Amino acid sequence: MESIGARLSGAASTAGLAVVFLVAIGIEAVGIAQTWGIRYWLAGGAAAVMVCVLALVRRRQRVWATVVALGIAGLAIAGAWVFHLPAEPGPALALALAVLVGSALRALSPVPAGAIAAGGLAVVVAAHLAAHLAARPHSSGASAVVAMNVTAWLGAVAAGLVLRLLDDRAVATAEKVRRDERLELARELHDVVAHHITGMLIQAQAAHLVARKNPRQVTESLAGIETAGAEALRAMRRLVGLLRDTDDAPPASAGPEQLGVLVERFNRQGPPVSLRMPDERAAWPPEVASTVYRIVREALTNVARHAPDAHRVTVTVGQNASGVTVEVVDDAPRGGARVSHRGGYGLIGMRERVETLGGTLHAGPRPDAGWSLLATLPVDNGRSR
Repeated sequence: MESIGARLSGAASTAGLAVVFLVAIGIEAVGIAQTWGIRYWLAGGAAAVMVCVLALVRRRQRVWATVVALGIAGLAIAGAWVFHLPAEPGPALALALAVLVGSALRALSPVPAGAIAAGGLAVVVAAHLAAHLAARPHSSGASAVVAMNVTAWLGAVAAGLVLRLLDDRAVATAEKVRRDERLELARELHDVVAHHITGMLIQAQAAHLVARKNPRQVTESLAGIETAGAEALRAMRRLVGLLRDTDDAPPASAGPEQLGVLVERFNRQGPPVSLRMPDERAAWPPEVASTVYRIVREALTNVARHAPDAHRVTVTVGQNASGVTVEVVDDAPRGGARVSHRGGYGLIGMRERVETLGGTLHAGPRPDAGWSLLATLPVDNGRSR
């Protein structure tokens, strides 16, 4: 769902940029036709069209598209000076170059980004020199063309650097979320293993007592210890896998009964929440129980932060032979700001945790109104797979 949305957003932005380019090309053609004559625009117009096309497909080969565009701009400047054509780069060409330079500054590594920014500045300087060396009619517009190119280059550099800074901050924030999740998982690993080992010690002590009275029952106690040890290893592998790949932490024993406490606490400060649980529940492994708790907590926190106008929230926890499902749905009216924030950094760690346990997590707006979060966690005979 997210990749499809990203592709649609990218296609819409490309289409909008194409419309802007067409308008700029049309305005430039009309302006030159009224002053110089339409035939004087053909060479510069062809250069503008080529660079605009390169700007539209820049994501495929960002470096080469920008380098070729700068070369075309340089040829357009030289041709305008030699053949006494209108000063270049014109508005459409300057706009396309600004898009390419700004995009390169945002996405490329520092060295090629700096080289491309320097190339854009060289085009501006070349346009300035050509405008002062050439003696052509309608030269009063040459200085305006130079000023326009300087403004476009400065705007491209500023926009590219600002967007680069925002992207770096987003990456740093996401990395901090993952790092915090790993630290919390390390604490949870201690709790989970301690939970299982405590059970093993109790069964081992019971085996000593049974051995004195009925040695034949020792086998059953040893089998229980073996099962508990296998569960401990399985849980440890899951949590260590999360640590390698990547508010108050719930205890490892946070099971279904803790969800009622969590919902009651949320009801005192947010919209009404109804909790639906299965009538009969099998024992959940500690890592599954804590994950269910954290998913519900994260979803309710998102509702409190980003959907304060919701009238009701429904938390549904289901269980069948194959696993556990958790669904949190609210009915808040749809809004643009909320859609952009509800899938924030808080869900990054949750998605990693759920997927490592073999499950899935989906979050997004509902067709009519509100937001939905659905997670599935596989369970096999009371143990996570």
